[in-house]
Amino acid sequence: MEPAKEEESSVQDEAVDKSNFKNCNHIAFYSKTTALKKEDTSIDSSQENQEDLGLWQEEFGSFLDIKANGPSSIGLDFSLHGCEHVYGIPEHAETLLLKNTSDDDAYRLFNLDVYGHKIYDKMGIYGSVPFLLAHKPDRTSGIFWLNSSETLVEINTKAVMEHVPSRSPPDITKQRVVPQTDVHWMSESGIIDVFLLMGPTPFDIFKQYAQLTGTQALPPLFSLGYHQCRWNYEDEQDVKAVDAGFDEHDIPYDVIWLDIEHTESKRYFTWDKKKFQHPERMQELLKRKKRKLVVIIDPHIKVDPMYTLYSEAKKKGYFVKDRKGQDFEGICWPGSSSYLDFTNPEVREWYADQFSFKSYKGSTDILFVWNDMNEPSVFKGAELTMQRDAVHHGNWEHREVHNLYGFYQQMATAEGLIKRSGGQNRPFVLTRSFFAGSQKYGAVWTGDNVAEWSYLKISIPMLLTISIAGISFCGADVGGFIGDPEPELLVRWYQAGAYQPFFRGHANIESKRREPWLFGDENTRIIREAIRERYTLLPYLYSLFYRAHTTAEPVMRPLWVEFPKEQETFGVEDEYMLGNALLVHPVIEQEATTVNVLLPGSDEVWYDLRRFRRLDYPGTLKIPVTLESIPVFQRGGSVVPLKTTVGRSTEWMTDISYELRVALDSKDFAVGELYLDDGHSFQYLHKKQFLHRKFIFHKNVFSSSCADEIGQYHTKCVVERVLILGVQKQPTSVTASLQSKRDGKDKEVVFTYDAKTSTLTLEKLLLNVGADWEIHIK
Repeated sequence: MEPAKEEESSVQDEAVDKSNFKNCNHIAFYSKTTALKKEDTSIDSSQENQEDLGLWQEEFGSFLDIKANGPSSIGLDFSLHGCEHVYGIPEHAETLLLKNTSDDDAYRLFNLDVYGHKIYDKMGIYGSVPFLLAHKPDRTSGIFWLNSSETLVEINTKAVMEHVPSRSPPDITKQRVVPQTDVHWMSESGIIDVFLLMGPTPFDIFKQYAQLTGTQALPPLFSLGYHQCRWNYEDEQDVKAVDAGFDEHDIPYDVIWLDIEHTESKRYFTWDKKKFQHPERMQELLKRKKRKLVVIIDPHIKVDPMYTLYSEAKKKGYFVKDRKGQDFEGICWPGSSSYLDFTNPEVREWYADQFSFKSYKGSTDILFVWNDMNEPSVFKGAELTMQRDAVHHGNWEHREVHNLYGFYQQMATAEGLIKRSGGQNRPFVLTRSFFAGSQKYGAVWTGDNVAEWSYLKISIPMLLTISIAGISFCGADVGGFIGDPEPELLVRWYQAGAYQPFFRGHANIESKRREPWLFGDENTRIIREAIRERYTLLPYLYSLFYRAHTTAEPVMRPLWVEFPKEQETFGVEDEYMLGNALLVHPVIEQEATTVNVLLPGSDEVWYDLRRFRRLDYPGTLKIPVTLESIPVFQRGGSVVPLKTTVGRSTEWMTDISYELRVALDSKDFAVGELYLDDGHSFQYLHKKQFLHRKFIFHKNVFSSSCADEIGQYHTKCVVERVLILGVQKQPTSVTASLQSKRDGKDKEVVFTYDAKTSTLTLEKLLLNVGADWEIHIK
């Protein structure tokens, strides 16, 4: 069928590039019920006489939703033959493997502000990505349902009879039972615009989906460090004291955050004149320590003619309208508020300009942004959100673009931070509400979780689901936003968060203070170690984000993605792969002394990341645990780049040397990579200022070579140490040679060998990370 006309789908074109139809089938056609003229925004008397009034309006408590174009819905059914495992369609606080639904519990995609959301529930919460993946051992496929109105997804997995081709006489019929999953999509409005992604591998699906919606933006390096946040740090002295506390307790961190109380009566882009009298001076203090500040900026604007942002937006007509053509007003943190219409490109451009240093008084180049409440949240509104018959740019009703609202605010915010730097530096923007394509503009988190063990447990499948739906930069509030975590829960959450893409501690205004050093010396030591492990791991993480940016590979991924033929992995949601090299199993049970860990792959070799013990017998193992650590395993055949020590923040670590952790597989082979650039600018893109190195261990030679000759970044940083796990016997000699000096003498390498763990440690190498070299083991 013909794709929908451009003017009918322009609102969603920012999220999807429809020119990229490789390896997917695209279906688009009109729903007759939405083909009515958009300018018809009232109900005439003849319609009221001819139709049941309930079809043209609907009540939500005291709120009346006028359906100016009449009732509408669209739907389509798909049968996934041979599949009984389906995933995706975030965001829900549910299991990784999507469940069968009944008529009253379909998965709902409708962005809502849900404080302390229920777990194991199919209700819509903060974000919506209408992308479903189906997997079976020999194929992965995907369905991308491009619709931003309220959407319900029903799933029914069942057994069906299949005819089997036979060489027997034609009157003899053979049959077999096979699984089949039927998926029914139904949206309130819009057109049927659906993409069928054909795979066949999981990584093919990720690339095909990224061709339509974009890849994960490469984040600035500081944003992969630890973030400290609460609602709210009280004033400049509080910020200064918390910042000093991290140094006093030798805990690295990169960013401190300010919530809504830092503003002047919830007027965004302002500062409380009593509590934050000198915001630039406060930021200068953080900058000298090579740290950053994030402030919250929500989409609602306080109705106040004396508030410049409000008065200018009102004068320009930049707010969402109600059905009568007046500025829509709802209640949010400032009280009576109007909502910027981010679906309007002119509004987004104007909004981006508000981040300039000239407009945003008191801001500096270390200030970054947090977009919250952008579902949008409307207190005292139907379901705490905007009325569906509100009107956006182009006469689009809110019901049709609801799930895109937060997407567009994050887009405008990211563009504003880029413009602020003259196009030089990468932005960092965290958003609570998201849609397909949000990965292009920054990070997301799972919203207002609770300080309970069950929320730590559910955070893993939630993050895995978001990750496979294209948004790699995701995390959950460490410790739980609502309530007061017991020390053991807080420790376990820090250990889990240290191995997840976005790592932020956060707490509600009513929660007790919970900076990492407030729970006793022993717990402080363990939390410190977890955060320091994160900083040691940054070279590996940053390299994973480069792959997410260039090849759409999720940073955090379910086991089945790496082991697509191993059926025992298909439902696993309490452990995950970080890239292709590390398997992480957070401890999610109170007072646990053991955890059952599945090490998949019949021919795989695994190594304990800390003790280097080799495990040649994959399967489910009972692993003892103490409060001090969580099970993390390195996959045989991989090379993981690490930093040898940590600094007070990521910028302090630029010149710290590298350690390469080489884990040999059953054939004594390993391969890995390292991506490196300046960590903050677009020079990697515009000037090709980056290094991409490839490491290979083969036939007792460990080599470093250039993985991308285009890269031209220069660094003084060196590889100081190499650990090779799985070396079966002690070598007699180890030498290193630079490939640019083949005529020179090989350098003797200092080494030690631990026969108990079969680990060879090479020390004091001082090999430039950007040079070609080889290490020979004899």
